[in-house]
Amino acid sequence: MRFLKLFALPLLTASLLSVSLTSATAVAGGEQAAPAAAKAPPVPLLWKISDADNAVYLLGSFHLLRADDYPLSADIDQAFAASDKVVFEVAPEEMFDPTVGQRFMQRARYQDGGTLSKELPADLREKLNRVLAKNGRSLSQVDALEPWFVNLSLVLGVSQSIGFSPQLGLDQYLMRQAAEAGKATSGLESMDHQLDVMDSGPVDEQIKGLREFLDKPDEVPGMLEDIHKAWRNADLAELDEKARREMKDKTPQTYRMVNTERNDAWVPQIQKLLDDAKKGETLVVVGSLHLLGDDGLIERLRGKGYKVERVCAACASGTPDLAAPVAPAPAEATEAGGASGKPVKTGSGKPAR
Repeated sequence: MRFLKLFALPLLTASLLSVSLTSATAVAGGEQAAPAAAKAPPVPLLWKISDADNAVYLLGSFHLLRADDYPLSADIDQAFAASDKVVFEVAPEEMFDPTVGQRFMQRARYQDGGTLSKELPADLREKLNRVLAKNGRSLSQVDALEPWFVNLSLVLGVSQSIGFSPQLGLDQYLMRQAAEAGKATSGLESMDHQLDVMDSGPVDEQIKGLREFLDKPDEVPGMLEDIHKAWRNADLAELDEKARREMKDKTPQTYRMVNTERNDAWVPQIQKLLDDAKKGETLVVVGSLHLLGDDGLIERLRGKGYKVERVCAACASGTPDLAAPVAPAPAEATEAGGASGKPVKTGSGKPAR
């Protein structure tokens, strides 16, 4: 839960935060990703969804990356080159609207006279004060901010202190690439809708997420490294366990708003890209969480009858294109294979046996 937004929301607004709650390494807004010969490119979370006459590439993003996560794999470069249009969660012109920072902070603040110290139980106030004190701050300085924002700021501070940057995130990188190539871009939702989603989680679930951070703050860097490694290696089982399943189990209402409802809204838009255009391909870039599980975009589009192929030259033959579903309880074990009852397909489109 504490790392959800690394997958589900494009933290590009993070670079606009005027409040830094933990020490962070500053990264210039115009910084470009530098090639790193020491590492192989990350294994892409990339799928090709197609009908009879055109295709949509679906790419799972990680919104905070390091310079040595570049260059990208040839698979992504080829999908980008083949696409006439690149679609993001939010259109670049909306993401970089100069009013976003102000609108973001408006939602982060209590509007009804509430305060953070009133919301948090005594033990959590004490833990938060201890974390803030290490950076010369106190609870009184953030008392007007809601728990979700404080949690987000803490995670961002730690991530930036170990070298991650939203400016180097896959979304921003591809936005720059699209601008340089003169490709058309658009968004699946508005910036205001995304800000509303961030601000709408139930208070008890917001506090639960903040508690996860504050209970073991020294473990957060290692957890960030682990989940980043899983993304780099396209370890679908690990990502599904640490991102989707954990959030769905611990904060089900937040999961519904951040993941399920947004997937519901995006599927018809992706279908429209396939059904309306008679030629031309599109690259769609979304947080990796949105591709996982039986309620993810991949399975939802597979269920609509489109051809679904994993695009991964680095993957071994027979690699499944999604993490295996969780086995049902014995009394409910009436189906085998994927979440829809179908066999899980491999990258070649053949069922895994």
